[in-house]
Amino acid sequence: MTLVTIYHNPKCSKSRQTLALLEERDLELRIVPYLESPPSKSELADIVKMLGIAAADIVRTGENEYQESGLTAESSENDVLDAILVAPKLMQRPIVICGNQARIGRPPESALEIL
Repeated sequence: MTLVTIYHNPKCSKSRQTLALLEERDLELRIVPYLESPPSKSELADIVKMLGIAAADIVRTGENEYQESGLTAESSENDVLDAILVAPKLMQRPIVICGNQARIGRPPESALEIL
Protein backbone atom coordinates (compact mmCIF):
# COMPACT_ATOMS: atom_id res chain seq x y z
CA MET A 1 0.00 0.00 0.00
CA THR A 2 1.31 3.44 -0.94
CA LEU A 3 1.69 6.08 1.72
CA VAL A 4 -0.28 9.26 1.06
CA THR A 5 0.70 12.38 2.98
CA ILE A 6 -1.66 15.30 3.50
CA TYR A 7 -0.50 18.63 4.87
CA HIS A 8 -3.70 19.40 6.71
CA ASN A 9 -5.34 22.30 8.51
CA PRO A 10 -8.44 21.03 10.35
CA LYS A 11 -9.89 24.57 10.42
CA CYS A 12 -9.97 24.72 6.60
CA SER A 13 -13.07 23.34 4.87
CA LYS A 14 -11.16 22.35 1.70
CA SER A 15 -8.60 20.53 3.81
CA ARG A 16 -11.33 18.67 5.70
CA GLN A 17 -13.10 17.77 2.45
CA THR A 18 -9.87 16.50 0.88
CA LEU A 19 -9.06 14.43 3.96
CA ALA A 20 -12.56 12.91 3.87
CA LEU A 21 -12.06 11.92 0.21
CA LEU A 22 -8.78 10.24 1.08
CA GLU A 23 -10.23 8.47 4.10
CA GLU A 24 -12.97 6.97 1.90
CA ARG A 25 -10.27 5.00 0.09
CA ASP A 26 -8.13 2.17 1.40
CA LEU A 27 -5.00 4.28 1.79
CA GLU A 28 -2.20 4.48 4.29
CA LEU A 29 -2.49 8.12 5.38
CA ARG A 30 0.05 10.32 7.06
CA ILE A 31 -1.73 13.45 8.30
CA VAL A 32 0.63 16.34 8.96
CA PRO A 33 -0.88 19.23 10.92
CA TYR A 34 1.51 21.64 9.19
CA LEU A 35 0.68 24.64 11.36
CA GLU A 36 1.98 22.70 14.36
CA SER A 37 4.60 20.60 12.53
CA PRO A 38 5.68 22.62 9.49
CA PRO A 39 7.84 21.04 6.81
CA SER A 40 11.52 21.91 6.70
CA LYS A 41 12.91 24.16 4.00
CA SER A 42 14.18 21.18 2.00
CA GLU A 43 10.78 19.45 2.36
CA LEU A 44 9.08 22.62 1.13
CA ALA A 45 11.43 22.78 -1.85
CA ASP A 46 10.66 19.12 -2.61
CA ILE A 47 6.90 19.79 -2.38
CA VAL A 48 7.20 22.72 -4.80
CA LYS A 49 9.20 20.54 -7.19
CA MET A 50 6.61 17.74 -7.01
CA LEU A 51 3.84 20.25 -7.67
CA GLY A 52 5.75 21.54 -10.69
CA ILE A 53 5.08 25.17 -9.82
CA ALA A 54 6.95 28.13 -8.40
CA ALA A 55 7.15 28.50 -4.62
CA ALA A 56 5.13 31.71 -4.92
CA ASP A 57 2.23 29.64 -6.25
CA ILE A 58 1.77 27.88 -2.91
CA VAL A 59 1.52 31.15 -0.98
CA ARG A 60 -1.78 32.40 0.37
CA THR A 61 -1.50 36.08 -0.50
CA GLY A 62 -4.70 37.03 1.31
CA GLU A 63 -3.28 36.25 4.74
CA ASN A 64 -2.09 39.08 7.01
CA GLU A 65 1.20 37.22 7.28
CA TYR A 66 1.73 37.80 3.55
CA GLN A 67 1.79 41.59 3.96
CA GLU A 68 3.94 41.23 7.08
CA SER A 69 6.43 38.98 5.25
CA GLY A 70 7.46 41.63 2.75
CA LEU A 71 7.05 39.18 -0.14
CA THR A 72 6.38 40.60 -3.58
CA ALA A 73 5.84 39.15 -7.04
CA GLU A 74 9.60 39.53 -7.56
CA SER A 75 10.60 37.61 -4.40
CA SER A 76 13.06 34.79 -4.94
CA GLU A 77 12.17 31.13 -4.40
CA ASN A 78 14.48 31.17 -1.38
CA ASP A 79 12.72 34.20 0.14
CA VAL A 80 9.31 32.60 -0.39
CA LEU A 81 10.38 29.35 1.28
CA ASP A 82 11.89 31.30 4.18
CA ALA A 83 8.64 33.24 4.61
CA ILE A 84 6.63 30.01 4.75
CA LEU A 85 9.02 28.66 7.39
CA VAL A 86 8.40 31.76 9.52
CA ALA A 87 4.63 31.71 8.92
CA PRO A 88 3.38 28.24 7.86
CA LYS A 89 -0.12 29.71 7.54
CA LEU A 90 1.09 31.16 4.21
CA MET A 91 1.18 27.69 2.63
CA GLN A 92 -1.75 26.63 0.46
CA ARG A 93 -3.79 23.83 1.93
CA PRO A 94 -4.19 21.04 1.76
CA ILE A 95 -1.24 19.60 -0.12
CA VAL A 96 -1.40 15.88 -0.85
CA ILE A 97 1.66 13.80 -1.76
CA CYS A 98 1.68 10.30 -3.20
CA GLY A 99 4.99 8.89 -4.36
CA ASN A 100 6.82 11.67 -6.20
CA GLN A 101 3.68 13.60 -7.14
CA ALA A 102 1.78 16.28 -5.26
CA ARG A 103 -1.43 18.25 -5.68
CA ILE A 104 -3.06 21.13 -3.90
CA GLY A 105 -6.53 20.02 -2.83
CA ARG A 106 -8.37 22.92 -4.42
CA PRO A 107 -10.78 21.58 -5.47
CA PRO A 108 -10.52 18.57 -3.14
CA GLU A 109 -10.98 16.12 -6.02
CA SER A 110 -7.72 17.25 -7.61
CA ALA A 111 -5.86 15.26 -4.96
CA LEU A 112 -7.34 12.06 -6.40
CA GLU A 113 -5.41 12.60 -9.67
CA ILE A 114 -2.20 11.29 -8.12
CA LEU A 115 -3.56 8.18 -6.40
